[in-house]
Amino acid sequence: MDKFTSDKIRNVAVIAHVDHGKTTLVDFMLKQSHTFRENEAEMLQTTILDSNPLERERGITILAKNTAIYYKGYKINIIDTPGHADFSGEVERTLNMADGALLIIDAQEGPMPQTKFVLKKALDLGLKIIVVINKVDKKLADIPKTIGKTHDLFLELVTDSEQLDFPTFYAIGREGKASEKIDNISFSTNLEPIMDKIINFVPPPKKEDGTFQMLVSSLDYDTHKGKHAIGKIKRGNLKKGDSLVDINVNGDNIAGKVESLRLSHGLKKVEVDEAFCGDIVDIAGFPKVAIGDTLADSSKPDALDRIILEEPTIKIAISANSSPFAGREGKFTNARQIEERLLKELETNISLRYEKIGDKMVVSGRGELHLSILIETLRREGYEFQIEKPQVITKSQDGVIMEPVETAMIDVSDEFLGVITSEMGRRKGEMMDMHSEGNGTTRFVYKVPSKNLFGIRNDLLTKTKGTAIINVEFFDYEPLTPALPKLRNGVLIASESGVSLKYGLNNAQGRGITFIEPGTPVYEGMIIGENSKQDDIEINVTKEKKQTNMRASTADVHLGSLTPPTIMSLEECIDFLEEDELLEVTPQNLRLRKKYLTRLERVRQQRETN
Repeated sequence: MDKFTSDKIRNVAVIAHVDHGKTTLVDFMLKQSHTFRENEAEMLQTTILDSNPLERERGITILAKNTAIYYKGYKINIIDTPGHADFSGEVERTLNMADGALLIIDAQEGPMPQTKFVLKKALDLGLKIIVVINKVDKKLADIPKTIGKTHDLFLELVTDSEQLDFPTFYAIGREGKASEKIDNISFSTNLEPIMDKIINFVPPPKKEDGTFQMLVSSLDYDTHKGKHAIGKIKRGNLKKGDSLVDINVNGDNIAGKVESLRLSHGLKKVEVDEAFCGDIVDIAGFPKVAIGDTLADSSKPDALDRIILEEPTIKIAISANSSPFAGREGKFTNARQIEERLLKELETNISLRYEKIGDKMVVSGRGELHLSILIETLRREGYEFQIEKPQVITKSQDGVIMEPVETAMIDVSDEFLGVITSEMGRRKGEMMDMHSEGNGTTRFVYKVPSKNLFGIRNDLLTKTKGTAIINVEFFDYEPLTPALPKLRNGVLIASESGVSLKYGLNNAQGRGITFIEPGTPVYEGMIIGENSKQDDIEINVTKEKKQTNMRASTADVHLGSLTPPTIMSLEECIDFLEEDELLEVTPQNLRLRKKYLTRLERVRQQRETN
């Protein structure tokens, strides 16, 4: 493997809003730089960097990751970052490794809330920005408008007038081509104009002579060598076998030796004997290292500034499953196993917070998506547990209780304008802006307390026939507002344990919508549907039709036409929860239930509350 000194290295982050084509562009950069041989499987793949199954399913980048391409004698380290504000911890720690950034913007949608969020982080760090207007072939692409909005965004965010001097490219990501002039895009055949600009515009890493020093920005793990610390060499060079100290959060110096030293080559990590200032390296030999620690030469153990993260805004209580079906479907079911896994998650998921309150494990994150990804990950690993309704995290400021407030940007077809104003009014949203996008759609911007946004995405998608585009971004903390009345209807509760039958479900569908099919095991207190009215109703869905000698052909016909059940995703189940309810999460099922399973317990609890 060739050695690259600092002047031949470029460290570039790729930043964008969700679904603006960032990962597709990186795919083509990897392929067109001949990082893979023609016969390698990656040449036929798409979203190569999104290797996590959840990333591929959802079409989003969750975990920041880096790769390296070799182009015209230069090594370009590409750092792919998440485009969703819920993963701000991933963004903040990885931008520390970059010297420049590609900002990808959809030619139709223009800059979006997460574009602003990630760009602000990049500009604050002084990164050199290259703008790529992507998807210029879209039918509704409005390139002049997108360029205008992009310039407005830079004017709002820049900290130095020099940052306004940024190159702009036009790209069709799915065809792997770009041009510096929009009129030439049809003649382009590749992304070389962008890669040339990275070499000429993004500065090489600042070369600092002296002993080795590096901020740990990421962690990896393997069963042979344990933890791997990943980061950009800030000062000096490094050789395999060097003695270093790990300076932790308490300022302790923990001695260790570089047992393994690796650099990225495409998607692979390659063992090397030496790395230079500016290289992004993978180091093994420090079992207690954590993100934010400094690895430094033992002769001069200077600590770098730790990564400062924004505080979490949402928390959720997790506990061992206590339902009658507990332990049937999970591999890891007890509280100790769940807590050990959550503590392990804290090592790499640095924007996560953890607190043990009694038998509950309270996990705090940057948003609903951040927490739901964690829950889904645990579920797929074989964990079984139950969760409560998410809560916002308040704080006291000058004796006043403050709550998180967010801005919600909603793009919707003009035929649904009344739906948006009605729903956001119900959620006590304050309209900050409303304007026509000129293509039959209108963009709303509301300021809304975070607690009032639970379930907003599902509600608006249902009421706008799946056409509304909703983007939410943290705004600020403001004085606490009164809680909203319950926004959804009551539920249908199983009154008996057993197996659901067609006759019982038919009766239930006369009261509302059902969540289960015939033949589903149920227990008393399990939620099997949503009532069409505000109150909760208990229904025996295990009830069979009484046998008589009379021919009841009309009843049989009626029973043959059960409405298919509503099957909710994990996020939809979490949004559905009320204070007196739980979600049972297992590798095989998601079950909604009441906290108190029997009618007697619920009545007694209600009396005590009142």
